[in-house]
Amino acid sequence: MPIPNSIPSGNSHRGHNSRRHGVRRADGSLDVNLSVPGGARNGTNPERLPAAGSSACSEDAMAFAAKGMHFSLPPELVIDAEVDLAKGDDGCFLCSRLTVHLPGLDSDGARVVVDAAERTCPYSKDLRNNSDIAITLAEGISHE
Repeated sequence: MPIPNSIPSGNSHRGHNSRRHGVRRADGSLDVNLSVPGGARNGTNPERLPAAGSSACSEDAMAFAAKGMHFSLPPELVIDAEVDLAKGDDGCFLCSRLTVHLPGLDSDGARVVVDAAERTCPYSKDLRNNSDIAITLAEGISHE
């Protein structure tokens, strides 16, 4: 059942052993072989998927924030996302790091855009509430 006021954006199917069978969408738009980090099987580890989604979603949120501030993001914008699987006392959790390169924006302007995006990006909100996340501007300004 759809959630009210939601935008249907995806579903996936995994086999009984998803690391062996991968993750696929019925419409064919997603077909990913999964593996364990350092394993012999050809594929990606599942932690790379939220890294890719976080990077893309953060860029959209930054563009939305910049538009509201009446400017455009630089076309050279780069967001490097890393997600690690860590172990804690109550099980595993994700640690996320985004490094944002905003060439042409001064540090203060870049910080305003990144802060606004972090407040509105669904990935950032989810990761902030469920994992460790650090966002760093490429010029060395850390934002945790």
